Amino acid sequence: MIRHTRCLILVVVALASPLFAQPWEPLPADPYFATYKLVQAPPCKELLLKGGDKLAICGDSITENKMYSRIMETYLTVCVPQLHVTVRQFGWSGEKAPGFLARMENDVLRFGPTIATTCYGMNDHNYQPYQEEYAKTYRDASRAVIESFKKHGTRVIQGSPGTVGKMPSWVQRAKGTVEDLNHSLAEFRNIGVGLAGEEQVGFADVFCPMLVGGFEAKRRYSDSYMIAGKDGVHPGLAGHLVMAYAFLKAMGLDGQIGTITLDMADGTATASEGHRVLAAEPGRVEIESSRYPFCATGPANDDSSIRSGMTLVPFNDRLNRLMLVVRNAPPGRCRVTWGDTSKTYTAEELATGVNLAADFEVNPFSEAFKRVDEAVAKKQAYETRQVKDLFHGPEGQADMETTAALTEKARTPLVNAVNTAFVPVRHTIAIKPDTER
Repeated sequence: MIRHTRCLILVVVALASPLFAQPWEPLPADPYFATYKLVQAPPCKELLLKGGDKLAICGDSITENKMYSRIMETYLTVCVPQLHVTVRQFGWSGEKAPGFLARMENDVLRFGPTIATTCYGMNDHNYQPYQEEYAKTYRDASRAVIESFKKHGTRVIQGSPGTVGKMPSWVQRAKGTVEDLNHSLAEFRNIGVGLAGEEQVGFADVFCPMLVGGFEAKRRYSDSYMIAGKDGVHPGLAGHLVMAYAFLKAMGLDGQIGTITLDMADGTATASEGHRVLAAEPGRVEIESSRYPFCATGPANDDSSIRSGMTLVPFNDRLNRLMLVVRNAPPGRCRVTWGDTSKTYTAEELATGVNLAADFEVNPFSEAFKRVDEAVAKKQAYETRQVKDLFHGPEGQADMETTAALTEKARTPLVNAVNTAFVPVRHTIAIKPDTER
C-alpha cells in the first residue's frame, strides 16, 4: 500500500511538472518586479522578413501617432535597403482587436500585405484590473485576426500591449491603480505569447522592455520621466523607440549595418556589402555607402527623445552596428574624426571594432537620414487620411473601389519621394594619434 501511494505521488508530480517548470521572462531583482509573472517569449531564430515584403503596421491610437511605425519604416528603408521592404501604417485611435478584425479586409487586406504587425490590448483591457471577460474577447478576436491574415498568405507578428505610467484621467471607465492596470496588461501580453505559439507566428514583446525601461529611466533620470507618455498611455519618442526595437528585433534583423576596416600600416581598406571604398591611405579612408545607420539626436534624459530611448534598450548593439576596425594603430590613444565630430579610442578598442552609429550622434549620414525620415512621415500621414477620412468617409461609402484607386494615385508621389530622398552618402573617416593630453 505504501509503495502504491509513493508511485501515485510520483505520477502526479511527473504530470504536474510542466506547470511548475513554466519558463518565466527574467526580470530585474528589484522588489518592484516581484509580482509580475511574464511567460517567456519565444525567441526569433531567423529572419522573418523576405525580399520585397509589404509590411502592414496595425494598431490603435499609439500606432496612429505614427512614431514607432515611422521609426520602423525609416529603419527598414535605409538600414536594410537590400530587402526592399515597403510599409503602410493602419493605426486607428481607440481601436480594439475586434474593431480591427471588422475592418481589416476593407482597409488592409486589399493591399496584399505579405507580413503584418499588430499592437492591441491597451484599449482591450478597458483600463481596469484584469477581467477574464475582456481577456476572452481580446484572445478570440486576436486569434481571428491572425487566422484571417494567414488565410490571405500574410505572415504575422503578434505584438503585445505596452504599459501605462499613470491612471488615465481622460478614460471615464478607468478603475484601480497603475499597478492593477499593468498587471492586467501583463496578462494580455501573456495571451499574446500563447497565441503566437499556438498559431506559429512571430511575437513582439513590447510590454517587458517598456516595464523595465520605464523603471530604469525613473531610477537613472528622474521620477518625472514617463516612458508610457505624459498622459500615461501614449508614449513620447523614447517610448516609441522602445516599441520599434521590440518589433524590429522580432523580425530577426541582425543589426549589421556594415564594417569598414582600415590598416594603418599599409593604408589598405575594405568595406562590407552596402559600402564601397573610394580611396584609402594610412589614417584615412573615403567611402560611399548605400546603407545608413539609424541616426537620432536628443538628450539622454528626455522621454521625448529617440536618443533617450536608445539608452533603455540595446538598440545600437542589437540593431544599429556600423563598425570601424583599425588594424596596426599606433600605441596609446587615437583620434577618430567622422564628419565634424571626433572621438578618441585606444588601439585595442579600434582593433576590436567601435560602433560609429552609437558613438557619433551627429554624423555624415544625419542630413540624408533626416530627409528620408521626413518623407516617410508625410507618406504615413497620408495613409491615415486615406483610410480614416476617405475609405470611411462619404467618398468610400459612395464608391469604395474608385476611392481606393484615386487615393493610391495620390499616395504614389509620396512613396516616390521616400525613394528619391534615399541616396548614397560619401563620407570620410580620419584616424591619427591623439596628442592632446
